[in-house]
Amino acid sequence: MTAALLIIAIVTACYTMFAKRLTSTPLTAPILFIALGALMSVSGLFKDDQAEHILHLTAEIALILLLFLDASQINLKVLRRDHGWPIRMLFAGLPLSVLIGSVFAWLLLPGWPIAAVVLMAALLAPTDAALGQAVVSNTIVPDRVRRTLTVESGLNDGLALPMVLLFASLLSAELSQDGTYWLVFAAAQLLLGPLAGIALGWLGGRVLLWSKAQGYTSEVYEGVGAISLALATYLLANQVGGNGFIAAFVGGLTFGNVVKGQCKFIYEFTESEGQLLSWGAFFLLGLVLVPTAVAHLGLAELAVIVTSLFIVRPLAVWISLAGTDTSAMTRLFLGWFGPRGLATALFALLVAQQNGPEAAEPILMLAINAVWISALLHGVTAAPATKWYASRLNNTADGAETQPILASAKPLRTHQPQDIN
Repeated sequence: MTAALLIIAIVTACYTMFAKRLTSTPLTAPILFIALGALMSVSGLFKDDQAEHILHLTAEIALILLLFLDASQINLKVLRRDHGWPIRMLFAGLPLSVLIGSVFAWLLLPGWPIAAVVLMAALLAPTDAALGQAVVSNTIVPDRVRRTLTVESGLNDGLALPMVLLFASLLSAELSQDGTYWLVFAAAQLLLGPLAGIALGWLGGRVLLWSKAQGYTSEVYEGVGAISLALATYLLANQVGGNGFIAAFVGGLTFGNVVKGQCKFIYEFTESEGQLLSWGAFFLLGLVLVPTAVAHLGLAELAVIVTSLFIVRPLAVWISLAGTDTSAMTRLFLGWFGPRGLATALFALLVAQQNGPEAAEPILMLAINAVWISALLHGVTAAPATKWYASRLNNTADGAETQPILASAKPLRTHQPQDIN
């Protein structure tokens, strides 16, 4: 065990020393840590009976914090008045991804219950900016395109979560034949969770502003408070019968728009400790689930994943951006760079906890396979596709894509306040 932990620590330290250079290569952090976990599992180097328990705990904490902190960076005023590319991709593209994905999954997985088919499509809909960091941090890609991908990935996990929970409840109802209970349960989860999030997010934001005005706190303690508030929203929602993850997202959304950028920890965490938390989750996925998932990867499951990556999302994005000033090339670029990452894996683990192994295992295995396949394909294609897109864009001199959304001297970050267009 000590030797395994030593290897993990050394690999992590080495990656951070070359991280900037590696962002332009296929060796992304998710690929590295998934592969490291899988190799340790297959080799037997890391033997810990508690690894699965640690995975669930890490996944739960990561999901709570990332939902809360990502949502807290969204500017609701800008979001309400904007009708640009990210809004189209979120409120038209995301539902279309679920709808189109359900049709393909239903055709490719004929033995699956319809609720499981739609649930699978919902799990494969959210994207992860961490897997596309080579794109969203590359300044040769126009600012507007990079910001669109960043905003979309920051928001779509929270928007997809209610659909995932609803279809998971419908699947449980279909399998248990007790539809009334599960529909009431789903309604309580989707209603009480947001209420708990709004209450604590607003109260926490107001108290923080008052405390700062009185000089009773400092930036050091604000970070501890933000993390504690995220956990509190989750626990309160569970206590009253709501869903804690929805509460964390809504709580972060409320908190962020009350404090309006006056809690710097939110942005610092997502770029430092948040990265480490994500890497740890990818490592544990590789260690605990990837080897088993690969063994369950059949032709039908592979077809669903490939279809989701190459047809479902590109088609949904293409339709959602119809009538905008995007070129055909930009629509294809935005459609391809929607890697499936932590949200897909963590939501699948959440579904597995709510349903029996007979229903949950095929869904979980397909989702985990989608994550590592997406990490590999998007990691390998990020640098060359980005260069190709930028060169073609320069040749065609398309002004719509090259117009910056906000004037800024700083390069675009993977996590930052979500100002749109």
